[in-house]
Amino acid sequence: MGRRRWIGLLAVILIPGVWPVGAPGQARSTMTFWSWRGEDRAFYEGMIKRFEAQNPGASIEFQTYKPTEYTTVLSAAMQAGRGPDIVHLRAYGALQPFARPEFLVPLDDKVPELKTFARQWIDGARSRADGKVYGVPFAVQALVIFDNKKILRNAGVTPPHTWEQFIAALKALKDRGVTPLANGGKEGWTLEVAMGVLGPNFYGGSNFYEAVTRGQTTFKNPQFTAALAKIDEIRPYMPRGFMGVSYTDMQQLFINEQAAMFIGGIWELGYFKSQNASLEIGAMPGPVARAGDTPWISSYDDGNYGVYAKSANPALALKFIQFTATREWGQAFTDQLRQISAVPGVVVGDPTLQEVQAWMRHSTPYLMLVGFRWKTPTGSELIQNDLQGLMAGRMTPQEIGDDLTRGLAAWFEPFRGR
Repeated sequence: MGRRRWIGLLAVILIPGVWPVGAPGQARSTMTFWSWRGEDRAFYEGMIKRFEAQNPGASIEFQTYKPTEYTTVLSAAMQAGRGPDIVHLRAYGALQPFARPEFLVPLDDKVPELKTFARQWIDGARSRADGKVYGVPFAVQALVIFDNKKILRNAGVTPPHTWEQFIAALKALKDRGVTPLANGGKEGWTLEVAMGVLGPNFYGGSNFYEAVTRGQTTFKNPQFTAALAKIDEIRPYMPRGFMGVSYTDMQQLFINEQAAMFIGGIWELGYFKSQNASLEIGAMPGPVARAGDTPWISSYDDGNYGVYAKSANPALALKFIQFTATREWGQAFTDQLRQISAVPGVVVGDPTLQEVQAWMRHSTPYLMLVGFRWKTPTGSELIQNDLQGLMAGRMTPQEIGDDLTRGLAAWFEPFRGR
């Protein structure tokens, strides 16, 4: 038995709750649905009940794992031949280790509804090796700035549209003793999100994305480094000791109305409202360089639902996956979780989500996730570390451009020698 096989088996044995009942090929009375999204348990268990009611005899157990451990747990179980029947999958590069016929069922000709999904979201469920689609996209995410309307109103601050107005608003809030931004730098991924909100309007959105992913330019491009310099300008308006402020700290600062704005993803909307019903939340796109410019909105497929290739109940698991591609599923997802479903035709009722959905007509791929998270070192690993260096005053925008280009050249051939 190979070393990787032993590692996989050991991981399954050592991580509690990983090994599901039954063996490959052996019928089970209950199918399993694995996920990392414990915060959405009520939604999934409710939809499972709907499916069970429509399919007498069907039984599905929803099991969640820590987001940071999920990929390892899933990989170990699949390599051991003991994966869940229904699989919550990540997208793009994180999907690729699983997007193989020995692990997942290709869905191109098995879920007719996929033909109606937008190509930009389907690409997050596609294998780069064989071009097949291995999942049903479940959510479309967009990166925005949340604001506390009451704090802005009390401070006499109008929601900004241009960068100049944005910096002036942050300064006015700070002058009135208000923490302008909840954002911290302890976790690099939150800084990558901030770049996804603030950067595209200065590096050129999809125009730059297309050029850099085709190797026509690099991250040394002055337009990109100028965008990084803009992001560096928000440092004076972040919380005191911001390099020690974690993601959960950021959330609490905004929920408890101790900060006026939160640069993040639209997925926060439902959580914020559930934690503080009196919170007057507004949202805005990243500020543009000049009045009249249309803002770019970084967007992406958040993940997918798939069927384990060795499921003991393949027909029933596939039927459930087909359910996730229906408008009934997508509408419930949007209504209950206040997120934008990837299912076409879903009606968005929440006014903030409606605004974001309209802005997404001018969307651009979330740069590193969609374009450079395919091999190691990923663009996200590099930019997260480098942005921490920028915000801590240890790196310049030009040094980041050099580091990204050099690091990605390890696997992205167009950058080699540049």
